[in-house]
Amino acid sequence: MLFSEILNEKGKQLAPEFEKLFELVLKNQTHDCDLLLIYVNGFYNPEVYKCDNLDKKNSPYMIGPSYEGHSDRTHYNFIHNYRTTAISKTTLGEYLQELEWSEEKRHEIDEKVDFESMTVQLEMLIYLKIWEADAFIKRFYQLARLVNGEAYDWHIKLSESSRDKSATGTRQEIIRKNVRDRFREKLPVLYNAFKTAYNSQIRNSISHSNYSILGRNINLNNRIENDDSAQLHGQTFDEWIERIHTTLIIYNEQIGFFNKVNEFYGRVAGHHENMLQVRVSRKEPIETEELRFLDFRPEFRDWRWKRFANL
Repeated sequence: MLFSEILNEKGKQLAPEFEKLFELVLKNQTHDCDLLLIYVNGFYNPEVYKCDNLDKKNSPYMIGPSYEGHSDRTHYNFIHNYRTTAISKTTLGEYLQELEWSEEKRHEIDEKVDFESMTVQLEMLIYLKIWEADAFIKRFYQLARLVNGEAYDWHIKLSESSRDKSATGTRQEIIRKNVRDRFREKLPVLYNAFKTAYNSQIRNSISHSNYSILGRNINLNNRIENDDSAQLHGQTFDEWIERIHTTLIIYNEQIGFFNKVNEFYGRVAGHHENMLQVRVSRKEPIETEELRFLDFRPEFRDWRWKRFANL
C-alpha cells in the first residue's frame, strides 16, 4: 500500500539530487556523448560472431533495447499499474490510527492488516523487479562511472553463476560497491537513498520466498550469525513502507532523468544536422577507441547508427 504524502516527500528530497547528478555527469564525463550511450544502451554482443547468414559482418558493438530493454518495459508496465492504483486514500498517520486496537474493531483491523499483507507481497515482487533488473543496474553502474570521470563501459557483464569468471560482478556487488558507494562523496543524498532502499539480505529472502508474515511484521528466515550482511531478524511493515517508497522514488526519478537526457541530446543534435559522435571503447578485435555517429530522428525522438551513402 502506497501513501502519496510519503512519495511526494521523498520525491522532493531526491529530485534535486538527480538534477545534480545530471550536471555532474555532463561536467565529468570523458566524452561529450557518453551519457547518451547510457540512454541508447550501447552494448557488446559477441553473438554476432556466430552469424553466418549475413552479406557482411556486423559489429558486435550495438545500441538498442536488447533483451534486457524489452524486459524492462514489461516490468515497467506492472510497476506503473501498481503505483497508480495502490495509493491509499488516507495518510500513513490516519491509517495507523485506524489500526489502534479495540475489541469492537477487531474484525475490521484484521481485514485491514490482511489486505496490507497482500499489498506488501506485491511490493516485494516490485522490489525484485527493480533491484534485480539488468537494465536498471547497468544504467546506475554507468552513471557512477561517468560521475567519477571514467569512460562508458561497453563490456559490463552481470554475473549469472559462480562459474562466471569474466563478469564485472554480481548484482548485489555492483549495486553496493560500483554504484551506491561511488555516489557517497559527490551525491550523499542519493547514496543514503540507496542505503535505505537496498538490502541484499531482504532481496535474497524475497527471491527465495524465505520469509513469513505475522501481523504487521516480516520475519526473515535467512539470518546468518557470522555474516555481517545477513543480520536482520525481520522488518516491521512501517520499516518496509520506508524501504519500498524510497525504492519507487529512485525508480521514478531515473525514468525522468533519462527522458531529460534524450531531450537534451536531441536539442544538441538539432544543431549538428541531427547527428552526434559517440566513442566506442573496443576490446575486439584489438583494444582501441573508435568514433562513430548516431543519427537522431526528431519525428520519433530516437537514435540509430548513422549510415553514410558511401559505406
